Amino acid sequence: MPKISDALWELAAAEVRAREREVSEGLAEPRADPSAVCERTLFFMGSKAGGKTTIVLRCLDRDETPKSTLALEYTFGRRARGHNTPKDIAHFWELGGGTSLSDLIQIPITVQNVGALSVVLVLDLSKPSVLFGTAERLLQVTRAKVDQVFSDLQRTGESKSGKPPAPNRAPRILHKDHPDRELINPFPVPLLIIGSKFDIFQDFDSEKKKVISKTLRFLAHYYGASLIFTSTKSENLMAKTRGLVTHLAFGMERGKTVSVDPSKPLIIPTGMDSFSQIGSPPITDVDIGTLHARNPLDLWKKVFERVFPPESTSDLKELKDPAKDPQYSEAQIDSMRAQKDQELEQYKKNASKSWKGIDFESQKS
Repeated sequence: MPKISDALWELAAAEVRAREREVSEGLAEPRADPSAVCERTLFFMGSKAGGKTTIVLRCLDRDETPKSTLALEYTFGRRARGHNTPKDIAHFWELGGGTSLSDLIQIPITVQNVGALSVVLVLDLSKPSVLFGTAERLLQVTRAKVDQVFSDLQRTGESKSGKPPAPNRAPRILHKDHPDRELINPFPVPLLIIGSKFDIFQDFDSEKKKVISKTLRFLAHYYGASLIFTSTKSENLMAKTRGLVTHLAFGMERGKTVSVDPSKPLIIPTGMDSFSQIGSPPITDVDIGTLHARNPLDLWKKVFERVFPPESTSDLKELKDPAKDPQYSEAQIDSMRAQKDQELEQYKKNASKSWKGIDFESQKS
């Protein structure tokens, strides 16, 4: 009769073999050395005033009043994996201004951190007319930068650790038997898409909610991303959002909740969806076959923009002068700035008179 210890040993060995198989197939990362400090970087971007700062503060347990992000801001958090272990570090970068400051994406994505980088795209569900354009622009620019950095690493032949870098971390997204494995275009680093302001979105017309939900499901699955709808007014949703963010930031358990019901907040971790479950683009007033699309992503975009025509105004026009923002007020500096503004106006008036005089003399001669 076999001993209980023998059965336990066999179970443990089987678990180790399964873990090694997942690592070899790219479905899991090797376990970290418990004595080593792990550093990860999260880059938050997305809709202007979409709630990025609030999400970051909640995930770091900081009871602060969020302020609008001026351009690009940095903070960090620490968390211990267990007792008597060093605290891991997570670097948080946040891009403000929607798509208008996308050039700043070059700064937080570097050769040193790209191997431990994750991207969080926050999209304002209450403003669907700019939703797709925001996602498209920011993902394009970010992907181009990440690909460039990986290319640089491939060319130099080694990463900061001295080991040859993998071209990307995308193979971990779908199991080798997943039917969509060859149909997706996975983002080169882990990606989390957060649909914010669900409290406003839930009052939308049911058909409009269906279009937004299915489109974001398609985007998330196509890019191999996790997707969650959230609201700062719901502690339950914020807790689930925090779970997905801290999974990327500190390697914590991401939770096993999955919700694909369009009448409820979507919660779909990476690899838990499929194109067959998502279905075709939801449109009734036009034949999809008449839409001239280059690829599935372009088709979904055209359908989405049929329902929610994109705004023609640029984010750049909406940017406010930070010198006039009361949250950055400094009495002495503001006084000097006012004086310099007056001097500038006087200079422009004098210069204008001078140029008029030159034109007049040239006309007389």
